[in-house]
Amino acid sequence: MRRIAITLAVAIAALAQAACGGGAGFGRAGGLATYDEIKAAQKACADKGGHLQLQKNGDAQFLDDYACEKK
Repeated sequence: MRRIAITLAVAIAALAQAACGGGAGFGRAGGLATYDEIKAAQKACADKGGHLQLQKNGDAQFLDDYACEKK
């Protein structure tokens, strides 16, 4: 029963994170946050009216740990 509760909690947390803002994706560098990948993600995000920001507890070297957040 405890395993089901933990699994459900993880699923809810994942859905909540997805609702807050989508990750910047994996880009062309295999998911690494290179200068060019971050620059391209910032431009794409700005074109949608947002700003690129590192997610809470995110690792700055991975592009998917950044999110485009609405201004």
